[in-house]
Amino acid sequence: MTAPTKASELAIEPGIWNIDPAHTAIEFTARHLVVTKVRGSFSKFSASIEIAEDITQSKITAEIDVASVSTGEDQRDGHLKSADFFDVEKFPNITFESTSIAPAGNNYTLTGDLTIHGTTRSVTLDLEFNGVSKDPWGGTRSGFTASGELSRKDFGMEWNVPLEGSGFLVSDKIQLAIEIELIKA
Repeated sequence: MTAPTKASELAIEPGIWNIDPAHTAIEFTARHLVVTKVRGSFSKFSASIEIAEDITQSKITAEIDVASVSTGEDQRDGHLKSADFFDVEKFPNITFESTSIAPAGNNYTLTGDLTIHGTTRSVTLDLEFNGVSKDPWGGTRSGFTASGELSRKDFGMEWNVPLEGSGFLVSDKIQLAIEIELIKA
């Protein structure tokens, strides 16, 4: 089965949709010392989503305030904001601009230009449409889940410490998990 490409088939109204930051999460996971996963998130972000009748023509732009990074540990957060990683002083934002959306089985792939640490690379995320619902206040909401993996080295974030034997203190591969709730404008 192939995912629908018409908004009417998904029961989602074409037009502008605004992100609901209270019900949206942008999270990442990295391996630490090879043996465990450390999770983090960003709490300040914005996005503009224009749903087209032909879903593959929809447009997404997003911006993340890098200083809002949180892993639940202040010292680690400070290190992530430093020049070793995000370098918030020079690169305060992460941006994403979609370039294509395509059916992929029952779901979709979302490809776009991701800029982190002053470097732009094309990334492809798995995108799942979670449906549309009326809210108790007369609005219409929709939900999406996006996930994928990226290499932090591809974005110029190469700081690391080799471990005795094999491996590194922090993994190169970063897992992304994004839950998005939208409100029809």
